[in-house]
Amino acid sequence: MRTLPAVILFGPFAIYAAEPTPISSLLTEAARSNPAILAARGAWQAAAHVPSQVSTMPDPQVTVQHVSVGSPRPFAGYSNSDFAYIGLGVSQDLPYPGKLKLKGEAAQRDVAITRQKLESVTRSVLQQVKDTYFQLAYIQETLGVLDRNGKLLEQIEKIADARYRVGQGSQQEVLKAQLERTKLQLEVVHHHDIMETQQAQLRKLLNRTADSPDVTVETLVETPMSLSVDDLLAKIRVDNPEVAGQQEMINRQTLQVEMARKDKYPDFSLQYMWQHTAEPFRDYYMVSFSARLPIYRRRKLNPEMNQAVEELNKTKREYEGQVQSAFFDVRSQYIAAQTASQMLKIYREGLIPQALETYQSGLTSYQTGRQDFETLLSAFMDVLNFDQEYWKTLSEHEAALSKMEQLTGVQIR
Repeated sequence: MRTLPAVILFGPFAIYAAEPTPISSLLTEAARSNPAILAARGAWQAAAHVPSQVSTMPDPQVTVQHVSVGSPRPFAGYSNSDFAYIGLGVSQDLPYPGKLKLKGEAAQRDVAITRQKLESVTRSVLQQVKDTYFQLAYIQETLGVLDRNGKLLEQIEKIADARYRVGQGSQQEVLKAQLERTKLQLEVVHHHDIMETQQAQLRKLLNRTADSPDVTVETLVETPMSLSVDDLLAKIRVDNPEVAGQQEMINRQTLQVEMARKDKYPDFSLQYMWQHTAEPFRDYYMVSFSARLPIYRRRKLNPEMNQAVEELNKTKREYEGQVQSAFFDVRSQYIAAQTASQMLKIYREGLIPQALETYQSGLTSYQTGRQDFETLLSAFMDVLNFDQEYWKTLSEHEAALSKMEQLTGVQIR
């Protein structure tokens, strides 16, 4: 049965809670509409048109010649000179065999690099969507905690006021309870401000208009972690887009070294010319073949080769650095997720029920005069703080898993 929208009251605020939006639908929308992803996709699609261009032979050149003797006017020399003629020719540059193929392969590596950049941008944007979603879920639950504990504090205030009226308590206890209620209202205002900021961030990531409705998120649930850290690290060299992009850069620079080596070989040019003179004379036909001689080895070709080799070595070092950085990030997030999972268990099975039981016992004792107000207030603050810390830890746990998904490409959820 479909659930109707409910009204949730948080202090002076009212939120009309629409039906929660699953995070999966937001991720799909971001992948389809985010400007950064669309721009990266456009760059990849544009790069895909380059290999066929650079691996194609240079355009042929057509030549038209006219020689006129005795007069500057075109075609005026045929009647008074045997040297006047008109010629038509075509020429074709011929790169040394293998050069065009190398250029095409290098352009293919550029396509692969931009494809990995697209994947990197996509994962980064989706990671931001997840983090914003988890932050909104934490704030949503925190506002619920503040609302529930505000009612508990109102109950304490009424008991303190009743005790004060019959002379069993002090006015200071009533004022202290009222002060704590005001502090809770301040917390509510602060968290609503954070919520508005996160909603604006989500609109930006989804490329929605500024006046689009807020997103209602689902309740956070702890995601179990079944993979070991070694399973995740094994995915780094294969499925991490930054690492894969660096590997493609190595392939690109390796081809650049081979292209620098090919530049030491000559390029050629082939030309064919037909010349027509006056009618009594036969036509002329000429074929010419030329070569570009790469003779400046010390000043040009050798430095070009050295540059390509040094850039290849630099790219290899950057690759190893990227791998180590990704290893560190995965280990760090794995430890954070494990620690958060242990803390969540302690909160659920120990701190939260114990704090609630202590508060309820203290409330009964305070009503009968067997416990002072400060002890009761301290027990109440434990209930409030442990509840808030639980949801904060849960959001951090989910964010750590999400970061590992970004780094490894593994779908943990």
